[in-house]
Amino acid sequence: MATTIRMPEVLANVTEAAVQKWLVAEGDTIEVGQPFAEIETEKAVVEYTAETAGTVLQLLIGEGDAVDVGAPIALVGEAGEVAPASPAADPSAASAGGSVVVAPSDAAATPAAVAPAPAPAAPAPAAAPAADAASVAPAADGRRFISPLVRRLAREHGLDLASVRGSGPEGRIVRRDIEALLAGAPAAATTAAAPAATPPAAAPAPAAVPTAPAGLEPELIPASRMRKTIARRLTESKSTVPHFYLTAECRVDRLLELRRELNAIDGVKVSVNDLVVKAVAAAFVDVPEANTTWTDEGMLRHRTVDIAIAVSLDDGLVTPVVRGVERLSVSALSAAIVDLATRARSGGLKQHEIEGGSFAVSNLGMFGTQEFSAIINPPQAGILAVGAARQAPVVVDGALAVGTVMSVTLSADHRVLDGALAARWLAAFVARIENPVSILA
Repeated sequence: MATTIRMPEVLANVTEAAVQKWLVAEGDTIEVGQPFAEIETEKAVVEYTAETAGTVLQLLIGEGDAVDVGAPIALVGEAGEVAPASPAADPSAASAGGSVVVAPSDAAATPAAVAPAPAPAAPAPAAAPAADAASVAPAADGRRFISPLVRRLAREHGLDLASVRGSGPEGRIVRRDIEALLAGAPAAATTAAAPAATPPAAAPAPAAVPTAPAGLEPELIPASRMRKTIARRLTESKSTVPHFYLTAECRVDRLLELRRELNAIDGVKVSVNDLVVKAVAAAFVDVPEANTTWTDEGMLRHRTVDIAIAVSLDDGLVTPVVRGVERLSVSALSAAIVDLATRARSGGLKQHEIEGGSFAVSNLGMFGTQEFSAIINPPQAGILAVGAARQAPVVVDGALAVGTVMSVTLSADHRVLDGALAARWLAAFVARIENPVSILA
């Protein structure tokens, strides 16, 4: 008997997701643990592995289609088995959170009173709008399938779904249909906003509204799920987490020299950021009470140093977590960061790799940024913003000299890190950076 594969909850509290890419095709034989699909959530693209062995009988949604967590996405069974005629009608799908079925607003008759539609014998009444030709293709019973994501997008942009022809299974309206409608939405909105009649002659003429030259109008770019999640989470962070900031300047001449020596003798190329992350972990070893995060039940003291690394993507950023950094060698840490960053950009991260962590590092030094402050990403209790290494005047033994310095700014959660504790941790970090051999131990 065929097994229904449902949209997994690849991240906690995610209610909708989309299949960005199928990694199998209908007819393929799959094993448990085999990569099955790349699932796009609001936070990241995660590789989902098969939990059932068998033959892929049917893929129920297309690439790019978004459905609720728990909605059917594929059928797996035995070789030669025939897929059910209407898997979407599986009663268990509703309890698992499948796509919402919306009945047409003019459906006043009960199902028993609905007779089979006869063959068309006469033209439609003249009053029928021309837009009916582009209306949603209904299912056999007259229902229209619209996912919650599509309904939310329609509400946000004030769109009338009656003008959309669904291109998904059984006429379902999917995200690409909304995006196609948005491409023509500005003109439609302008038409709808036109006044029905001219104002009375006595009324003053409204001031002319400046408009952009033809072809130079601003472009509306729909926000991706990741972009919306970043906006929501960081707004919540700044609104609910009491941030405070400490800045320090580090001498990094010895750090850069150590990096050159390591890269000359080791097969793994070590970056400045790798050494910074290792120094962050060493500072938590020196000040273990700072390795704490806030929860509603109390403060959580961590026994390992798990650090999130900010990785820039085309439409946002993701922060995969390196576990147990204090136990890794610099070369092993470098390899782990490269692996996570590569898979973050290709959509191959696992669920556990983007959750948790007590601290984060964001480095914009490669862009020439000298100094900045970053926003904490809960549940983490802090983030270190790292600027570019640059030459600057320094004082050595009472004499002015030229040295290489790097500015860092600690953003700390005041619920768990008081000023003195944060200052102690930052001083420990600076000491490790300026005596870089100590981070190799």
